[in-house]
Amino acid sequence: MRYLLLFSVFSLFLSCNVIEKEKQIDTPSEAAAITTYYLIRHAEKDRTDPENSNPNLTEAGVQRARNWASFFQHIDLDKIYATNFNRTQQTASFVATKKNIEVQSYNPSNLYDEAFQKQTIGKTVLVVGHSNTTPQFVNAILGETKYTDMNDNDNGSVYVVSVAGDSKKVQILTYN
Repeated sequence: MRYLLLFSVFSLFLSCNVIEKEKQIDTPSEAAAITTYYLIRHAEKDRTDPENSNPNLTEAGVQRARNWASFFQHIDLDKIYATNFNRTQQTASFVATKKNIEVQSYNPSNLYDEAFQKQTIGKTVLVVGHSNTTPQFVNAILGETKYTDMNDNDNGSVYVVSVAGDSKKVQILTYN
C-alpha cells in the first residue's frame, strides 16, 4: 500500500511538472517580445488665439496628419495613444481611421507606467504627444534623460524606440 501511495504522489509530481513545462512552451517570454514605439509630436496647431490652450490643427496641420497616415500605411500598428487635447487627437485620428484602430488617451503626467508597459508589450504602438512630452516619453522608456524638448516648429520628427528585454534602441527619423 505504501508503494502505491508513493507511486501516486510521484506520478502527480511528474504530471504537474509536465503541465508547467507545456505552459512555458506555449507562452512567449516577455523578455523575447519586441515592442516598438513610434513617438511623434502633434501636427501644426492654430496659434491665432494665444489664450486658447486647446487649439485645433491648422490646414497645414491637417495635411501633415494626412501625411502621417501615409507614413504609417505599411506599418502594422496594434495601438494608438494620444493625449486628450484636440491637436493630438486630430493628428492621431487620420492614422487611426486608416488602420481602424481606436485612439486611446494617455495622461502625459504619467508616462510609461507599469500598466502601459503591460498593455503594449510585444506590440507596435504609435504615441502622439507634444514638444515636451514626446522626448520625455522616450526618456521614460530608456530609463535615462537623453532627449530634451523638441523645437516648437518640429512637427516632423519620429522617435522609433525598440524594446527587447533590457535592450532599448532609439532611431530618430524626420518626415516632412
